[in-house]
Amino acid sequence: MNARADSPNPSEKIKWLTIEQAEARMKREPRKVLVDVYTDWCGWCKKMDKETFTDPGVAALINQHFYAVKLDAEGTEPISIKGQTFNYKPEYKSHELAVALLNGQLSFPTTVFLDEELGMLSPVPGYLDAKNMTQILKYFGENYHQNMSWKEFEKQAK
Repeated sequence: MNARADSPNPSEKIKWLTIEQAEARMKREPRKVLVDVYTDWCGWCKKMDKETFTDPGVAALINQHFYAVKLDAEGTEPISIKGQTFNYKPEYKSHELAVALLNGQLSFPTTVFLDEELGMLSPVPGYLDAKNMTQILKYFGENYHQNMSWKEFEKQAK
């Protein structure tokens, strides 16, 4: 299936936020959150930015179902969410929030899906092309994860 066929607007772009902005918007309009955990030196992260996140079908699904957050895993600014402040940790060469979201498994890129309460749904490590990203966005965005496993969803989607 071509992800582009899903999008009524071929020029749609993802509306990226900080995690704090997403948390504030959730108070008014609860949504799931997609967190793109990246580093500046990561080639696959750049490829996802250039190819996957610019795909109009991917952008449309993200904007419809999620608040999209970019998180530099090596960012040094403190980040406060859910009443907790996360800081850059020089000993890890990483931000505490990235370490927490990736369960200590620092691999980039990783796309993290959070529920409407900022609870963990799933981290998805590795490069995702538009086709695979579209399937995962539908699985979480359209709440299939509440009724079936990923394997069942994959079978049904074929």
